[in-house]
Amino acid sequence: MDRTEYRKGLAMSVGCMILWGVLPVYWKALIPISSWVIIIYRILFVNVFAFIFAKAKYSWEEIFHPLLNDRKLTLRLLAAGAVVTLNWSTYIWAVNAGHIIDASIGYYIEPLMICVFGIVIFKEKITKYNVTAMVLAAIAVIIMLIYYRQIPGIALGIALSFSVYTAIKKTITLPPLISLVYETMFFAPAALAVIIYLEKTGGGALAVAGPGKYILLLLCGLVTVVPLSLFASAAQKVNMFVLGLSEYISPTLSMVLGVLVYREVLDTVQFIAMCIIWVGLVFFSYGEWREVK
Repeated sequence: MDRTEYRKGLAMSVGCMILWGVLPVYWKALIPISSWVIIIYRILFVNVFAFIFAKAKYSWEEIFHPLLNDRKLTLRLLAAGAVVTLNWSTYIWAVNAGHIIDASIGYYIEPLMICVFGIVIFKEKITKYNVTAMVLAAIAVIIMLIYYRQIPGIALGIALSFSVYTAIKKTITLPPLISLVYETMFFAPAALAVIIYLEKTGGGALAVAGPGKYILLLLCGLVTVVPLSLFASAAQKVNMFVLGLSEYISPTLSMVLGVLVYREVLDTVQFIAMCIIWVGLVFFSYGEWREVK
């Protein structure tokens, strides 16, 4: 692989993860707009910006041809769009409800859960390092379950929804940007109708946000599509180990923001669970490194 291209890919991967890691600052800046109103706007404007980015790279035929005669592909894209919308919705609500730490734990668990999906659904090779990492992640979840006497719903919801999304995406061969256009296209008309209704009846963003904050809201699609585009480009230039390892930058930054900037409390049990997950990630990363060295 060309070293220049590799360095570009590494920069794109790290840049993407940094952007994802600091996104809580953006979502927090949209308060007092309701989380579910933000989510509706995001559905619409991700579709808008995904189409703009896709059109800059592909022809009309390349964008619109794939769905003409493939019903199964359409259903998979619809399912992917529904699951990733659930993931986005849970994340935005968690951030603005003061649960950045819980959301970060979810994104730490997610790579290990994706590994489980790969083994169970796609019959991928399992190693002792994978098993060790998954067992440690399970122990961390069980500790939180026993201590709090409730399922850590935010963390598991985020991890599970993105893992399901990844599994569906593994069966889709479309370029990432074109895929994202279709994933959000099915829901964009309904989102537009809801936005129009809310703004006309005084229940939308304009009722609580000034012009500056409303313009900031309209950029929600851009802040979603830009890091996703960087990630897709990086995936073509670096190996999966580098890509996977860089993924831990994002939840780490988010957790630091949650604790130091937004004064969320990282209690003892969460800290112990995080340490166990991190030990698991060390095993997981070492195993992946052995596969690619």
